[in-house]
Amino acid sequence: MAVTETTPGRWLEDLTWPEAEACMKRQAVLLVPIGAASKEHGHHLPLCTDYLLARGICDGVLSELPVLAAPVISFGYYPAFRHYPGSQHLRPGTFTALLRDVLDGFITQGFGRLLVVNTGISTEPIVNVVLRETYEDTGTRVRAAHISRLGRAADGLMEQELGGHGDEHETSLIQALAPERIRPGKAQQDYGTVRELPETVFYQPTIFNPSTDSGPDYSATGVRGDPTLAMSEKGEASLKATVADVVDGIRAVWPEALTGER
Repeated sequence: MAVTETTPGRWLEDLTWPEAEACMKRQAVLLVPIGAASKEHGHHLPLCTDYLLARGICDGVLSELPVLAAPVISFGYYPAFRHYPGSQHLRPGTFTALLRDVLDGFITQGFGRLLVVNTGISTEPIVNVVLRETYEDTGTRVRAAHISRLGRAADGLMEQELGGHGDEHETSLIQALAPERIRPGKAQQDYGTVRELPETVFYQPTIFNPSTDSGPDYSATGVRGDPTLAMSEKGEASLKATVADVVDGIRAVWPEALTGER
């Protein structure tokens, strides 16, 4: 799903500013992807896993629709992983300010059809707050596509008991997107202590911690799930379902923006 001169959509970074201005004047839909460029994903996946996923999703959308994608916001609020060497994390206020500045900049320039494509979980509530405050302050209703709600049509392909990070799902996606980035033989099943915990309706904050006495935080590898079950076919199906969800949403919300020239 590589973006080329012949695909309907383009990455904003590949345009000149007059070309970007022409897209703004025709009110092109602008994707604003969020994907960590340096966040731990176990012993087998690279730190840039979320970044690769954000690029992959947007490439898929750009291959189908005449929309734009802004450069990936590669920093975010990722508290559960901040203690792992190489993982980068922004405080809530810093991430809020970063995202708000990016959105305000585009809105001020004249872009009015904005969709945040968020590949994080801990970033989700902050993104929602920023979008609400942006709407209150500017009158621009920015939408969000959160990874937690995307690609569910392919969930039945996954075989792991539970997951959530560096797991069968994420590993399958990277097998489909960038298999050469996976460290062979390093994937390990790692459920931590989650299966032993009582089930309640409560939210509780957790971090990932390799110490065996860390209770619900325990993860020997920084993974939650079973990446050994990953297959490229599962990743391809999940990516296809994810892209379809975003494409269908854009077509439903902004049909009039998809008929003009690129």
